[in-house]
Amino acid sequence: MERDQLETAAHRGEWRGGWRIVLAAMIGIGFGPGLMQNLSSLFTPSLTAAFGWSRGDIATAAGIGLFGALLVPLIGRQADRFGPRPVIVAATLVLSGGLCGIAATNGALWTYQLLVFVAALSIAGTSSVVYGRIIAPRFVRHRGIALGVATSGISITTLVFSPVIAAVIASHGWRAGFLALAGLAAFVGLPLVLLLLRGAATHQPERVPVPDNNMPEIVVGGMSGAEARRDPRFWRLGGAAALINVASVGLVTQLVPFGIDNGLRLDEAALLVTSFGAAQIVGRLAMGLLVDRFPAQRTAAAFAGVSAMAFAALLMPIPGTGALVASVFFAMLMYGAENDLLPYLTARLFGLRAYGETYGTLLTMALFGTAGGIVMFGRLHDSTGDYTIALCVAAGAMGSAALLFLTLTDRPTHGRGRAGYGDAAAGIKPTTAS
Repeated sequence: MERDQLETAAHRGEWRGGWRIVLAAMIGIGFGPGLMQNLSSLFTPSLTAAFGWSRGDIATAAGIGLFGALLVPLIGRQADRFGPRPVIVAATLVLSGGLCGIAATNGALWTYQLLVFVAALSIAGTSSVVYGRIIAPRFVRHRGIALGVATSGISITTLVFSPVIAAVIASHGWRAGFLALAGLAAFVGLPLVLLLLRGAATHQPERVPVPDNNMPEIVVGGMSGAEARRDPRFWRLGGAAALINVASVGLVTQLVPFGIDNGLRLDEAALLVTSFGAAQIVGRLAMGLLVDRFPAQRTAAAFAGVSAMAFAALLMPIPGTGALVASVFFAMLMYGAENDLLPYLTARLFGLRAYGETYGTLLTMALFGTAGGIVMFGRLHDSTGDYTIALCVAAGAMGSAALLFLTLTDRPTHGRGRAGYGDAAAGIKPTTAS
């Protein structure tokens, strides 16, 4: 009974002091470049009609754009050093500028590729690289659900704005659709984020006391970026994230054309994007709740196994729109969960000492998987006329990710000269009465 009361006190203390940061992260992530990626298939038919680009051309442009992810670790290091606000502002302005440039493109494919690359430079400053850096030290017992709620922002905006952007494109054209995304980022998302972060401590403290004197205090510790990269678990975690993105994002960018190929009307195919958004919300929140109570690695393996089976199901004839929507939902469940899981496991396994750099490097690996998946789905469709081979690769990649998660052991580790970390990697250290 006493333990339950202490847990309740810790829960209230964490959320009382941190809800504004979680809400800011929801909004910032929600209006980031992930929204453009998630809604990209809405633009594919219009771009094909306007410029004669194939699905593979458009997919390759998106894949090349994600080479901007090479700068993510560097930007993460700047967030570690200078704090998140300057990085958030700069990244949002870069994103909006890139989207406005795409809206003005004249049909030269290289111009489109360059502008997608510019927009991709904003990834680090509008993702868990920055926002997870703020959330992780504030939430220990409920870190999983806090990150799940924060990263669900992109799922919510995908659900809400998928029909809105589709209507804008239908009424005013694809250029207006890109301008709408730019306006949402610069004039809605950024002001709200800065307002919510006003007065909130966003630097990395050495200690974050929990409001109850009987509760432990959080001591920042962990590996340096170089130490993390020497740990084999780092590469297995990054490999799992890359495989998940190969499978999931490749299909996400082809959802509307995939639905049309399966006999759906355009409005019915748009429901697949809605299903993807719902899977993101459920995946993030469910993963966040579960990893606070059960072993994170086994939970991740179970989610990846479910998604692998759903990708295999998409290879079979699926009767009816409802069944296809449900199959897409379960195929995308792990992708939704992964966006919560990766920052959680980064803090858990490697600590907070160099969180921005470490998570930024892992995110770069994941984004190379994203680029590979986007190009693979588009080009294999162009060469074979359907998505069969791509879906086979996706199912195998997701199954391999499940196996990699099972190899991520929680061995105790200590950074030189820093507090120990192992469980939540925040280094929970009991206080003693004087």
